[in-house]
Amino acid sequence: MITKEIEIDGEKFRLVLTDQIINQVNNLKSLYNATYDDPESFEQVSAEISSIIQEISNAVEPKPGGSHLDNLIQQVIKIVDDKKEEVDKQSNEKPVTKKNAKKNKKTKSKK
Repeated sequence: MITKEIEIDGEKFRLVLTDQIINQVNNLKSLYNATYDDPESFEQVSAEISSIIQEISNAVEPKPGGSHLDNLIQQVIKIVDDKKEEVDKQSNEKPVTKKNAKKNKKTKSKK
């Protein structure tokens, strides 16, 4: 778990980035994309969007007021996106493991 500090209009908030929060953010992004692709679906998913936003805001300390909520959610989405990008980059940079090296050796020696 990672604790992130978010500053909005001079006020500091803390968020513990758990798997649950990451999943909620990803669900929220999916719902936003669905309403972007089909604006008429907004009414159907608006309650779910509102619920997810409330769950995410409940994980933030101190509890954000309405004036900070939109900016806070945008910041949380950016944090999750940045974290995903960092994890993806690290997984692409992993060195070949011994197990993989042995497989490669066997393949070469069979030739």
